[in-house]
Amino acid sequence: MELNGLHILLTYQCNYECDHCFVWGSPWQSGVFTLPQIRQALQQAQATSSIQQIYFEGGEPFLYYPILVQGVQLAVKMGFQVGIVTNAYWATSKEDAHEWLRPLAGLVEDLSVSSDLYHSDQAVSPQSQHALAAAEHLGIPVGVISIAPVCQPERPGTVGQLPIGESEVMFRGRAAEKLAPQAAKHPWRQFDRCPHEDLANPGRVHLDPNGNLHICQGISIGNIYQVELRDICRRYSPSEHPLLQALMDGGPVALVEHYRLAHQEAYADACHLCYEARLALRPRFPETLTPDQMYGVIR
Repeated sequence: MELNGLHILLTYQCNYECDHCFVWGSPWQSGVFTLPQIRQALQQAQATSSIQQIYFEGGEPFLYYPILVQGVQLAVKMGFQVGIVTNAYWATSKEDAHEWLRPLAGLVEDLSVSSDLYHSDQAVSPQSQHALAAAEHLGIPVGVISIAPVCQPERPGTVGQLPIGESEVMFRGRAAEKLAPQAAKHPWRQFDRCPHEDLANPGRVHLDPNGNLHICQGISIGNIYQVELRDICRRYSPSEHPLLQALMDGGPVALVEHYRLAHQEAYADACHLCYEARLALRPRFPETLTPDQMYGVIR
C-alpha cells in the first residue's frame, strides 16, 4: 500500500453535534492529539517516503487552535502539503476570521469549510462567509463542503475525501441512527460494492488520537503506536483483514453473507448496511472495529 495522504483527526470533539456526522463529533466526545503525538505521526508519515499531503480534521480542529497551528507549521517544515477541514465556528466576523487565519497564511494549501443545513439554519452560514472572505484576502485556497439534505435527490457518490461542492449523506456513524429512518430505502442485495473507498489501494487514510489508522472511519488497519506506519503500509494485505476481503469481493452484501448476519430487507445506502453489519461484528473484532468514538459510545 502506497499512501499519498494522511488525514489527522486532531480531535473527536466538536462544538456541533450534526446529524450527518460519521465520526460522531460532539462536545462530549473524547480524544485529542498532543503535540508529541503529532510529531510522532508526522515523522512516521515522512518515513513512508510516499505521503505528500497532511490534512487536519476532526471533530473540529480549531478547538485546539495552538496545537493545530504548530502542527501545520511542523508539517510544512517537513515538506508536506497541508489542508484543514473546519466548520468555521470561529469566524464570528470577517476581522476575527482574518486573525484566526493569519498565522496559517502561506502554509495551508487547502481550507475546506463545512457549511450546510446540518451545521446552520442557512446553507452558507455567516461564519463560513466570513472565513471564505478572510481566506481569499490572505491568499489561502478555500472552498465549501456541503452535504445535501436527505430529502434531496441522490447525487453521485464520492471516493476518498469529500469534494468541494454538494455531496450526498453517507449513512454511517450518527447519520445511520439519526437520518437513515428518514431516507428512501433500497433492497439490501443491491449494495454489492463499496462506493466510497478504494480498499485495495486507498491512497489516503485517517489517523485518530488513539493511533488507529482507518481505511474507512471505524475500520482500523493498524495502530501507529504499536507498529510503525511504514510497516503497516508494507504489510497491508486486504485478504488477511477480517472484513476487507469480503467488502472487496461483494461489498456490504458479501460482509453480511460471509458472517451470516441478521439484516433488514432494505437500507438507505451501502454505508448504512455496512455500518449496521459492523455494529453486529464489533464484539467479535474489537481491535479492528474501533474505537468506541466511531460507534457513538461516549465515555
